[in-house]
Amino acid sequence: MPRRHIRVTGAPEAPLRAALATLRTELGVSGGFPPEVLAEAEQAAKAPAPPSSYDATDIPFLTIDPPASTDLDQALHLSRQGTGYRVRYAIADVAAFVVPSGALDREAHRRVTTLYFPDERVPLHPEPLSEGAASLLPDQDRPAVLWTIDLDGDGRTLAVDVRRALVRSRAKLDYAGVQRRIDAGTAEEPLALLKEVGELRERLEVERGGISLRVPEQEIVEHDHTYELAYRAPLPADGWNAQLSLLTGMAAADLMLAHGTGILRTLPAAPDGAVGRLRHTAHALHIVWPHHVSYAELVRSLDPHRPHHAAFLQECTTLLRGAGYTVFREGVLPGITTHSAVAAPYAHCTAPLRRLADRYASEICLAAAAGEAVPDWVSAALDALPARMAEGARRAGTVERECVDIVEAALLRDRVGEVFDGWVVEVDERRPAVGTVQLESPAIIGRIEAGHGERLPLGERLRARLTQADPGAAKVRFEPA
Repeated sequence: MPRRHIRVTGAPEAPLRAALATLRTELGVSGGFPPEVLAEAEQAAKAPAPPSSYDATDIPFLTIDPPASTDLDQALHLSRQGTGYRVRYAIADVAAFVVPSGALDREAHRRVTTLYFPDERVPLHPEPLSEGAASLLPDQDRPAVLWTIDLDGDGRTLAVDVRRALVRSRAKLDYAGVQRRIDAGTAEEPLALLKEVGELRERLEVERGGISLRVPEQEIVEHDHTYELAYRAPLPADGWNAQLSLLTGMAAADLMLAHGTGILRTLPAAPDGAVGRLRHTAHALHIVWPHHVSYAELVRSLDPHRPHHAAFLQECTTLLRGAGYTVFREGVLPGITTHSAVAAPYAHCTAPLRRLADRYASEICLAAAAGEAVPDWVSAALDALPARMAEGARRAGTVERECVDIVEAALLRDRVGEVFDGWVVEVDERRPAVGTVQLESPAIIGRIEAGHGERLPLGERLRARLTQADPGAAKVRFEPA
C-alpha cells in the first residue's frame, strides 16, 4: 500500500534539510543503533542460521528497485507454465539473522518500521543486515522465503508453495531501465513477462473492485534559494511489479486463513466523511467527480503526469489511514478479513527488511505450507503485534505529516502576505472558524483560521492570504482574504 513519496535534494546545511534534521531530533528519531545491536547484527551477518536444504541458486532471479536502493527485500523470476505462468518471488529471510528476544529483535520491536524522510531514511535493521547480508543483492547467495505461485492464462492463482531456500539474484534493475527495455521490445524472459503478468493481475484487480494508487513522487528542488515542486509519475513497470507483491500478500492471507492462525492487513470501507472531504479536494483541484462515478473508477481515470491529478492522488492516501493488523488463532476468524483497497484478504509479508510484521507473517505461512505448528516465538509475540504495528504507524504518520508541513513551508516561505485562490475542504466541527484550505496553485493544503465568530464555507471557493510559512516552525497558515 502506498505512502506519500517526497524527495529533497541539496546540501545538508540548506534551510530545508536543516529543518528536517531538527525534526528528527525533536521526534527522537536516530539512524544510529546501540552498540549491542550493532555487534549482534555484525555477528549474524557472518553466521546466519543454517540455510535451507532447498537450493534455488540456479534460478536467475532479478530485483527491481529505485537505483540507489540497497535494502532489497524481493527478487523475482517469471516463466511460462503450460498455458499459464509461474511466479517465483523470493523474500529476504530476516529470521535467519534475528534471534528471538535478542538485542536485534528488541530493537526491531522498538522501531517497528523503516522511517522515510524526504532527505534520508531511518532503517528498521542495521546496515550490515538491511544493506548487506540479508539484502538480496546481485551475485550473492542469500537465504530467502521462496514463494512459487502458479497462475492460469488469465492470471488467476492455481497453486501456491512457500519454503525456505537459498537464492542468488543475477541482476539489480531499476524501474526506468525495465520500462525502456520492455517498451523497446528488447527485454527477454523473465523480464518480458512482467508486463504480461502485471496487466493480467491489474485486470483482475478491476474485476474484484480493488484499486492501486499510482502515487507520484514529489521532488523539492532548490533554485536560487527558493524551492520548486515537481512530480515524478510512476511508470507502468512500477504497477506491474507492485502487482506481484499484492499477489503474494493475497496468497499469504489465504494460506493463513486456511491454517487458522495468522496476521492480516485489514482496512474497512472508508467512512462517508473521509470520502466527502476527498470530494471537496477534487473540486478544489478542478477534477470532475460525478456522483455516479465510484472512487475506484475516478482514480483509474487520473493521469499522474498532470500536476493537479498528481496532487489529488497524494491526498487519496488519506483513505488508507484506517488500515490495521488483525490477529486470529485456532480457526476463530476475525470479523473483518479483507482490505477494502485490495478487495480481498491480504497480508504484509514482502518487506521484512523494512516492516516488523512481515517477518512474523512469513513464519506463519511457512508453518502453514508445511502443515506444522507456528513456532513458539511467533505465537508468543503475535497478540501484541497489532498494537506494536499501530504504534509504529502513528510514528510514521507523524513523520509524514511533519515533513509535508516543512516542505510546504519551504515552498511558500517567500510568499507570506500573498493571496491565493483555494477551496475549503475541511472545517472543524467544534470550531467552525478553523479548517483546511486546498490551494489551486501551488497544489498545497494548509490550515486556515477565520476571525472569532466566523464560519468557514465548507466546499466553497475562498481567497486565502498566507500568514505564516516557516520551515523551522514546520507550519503553513492562512486566513480568509
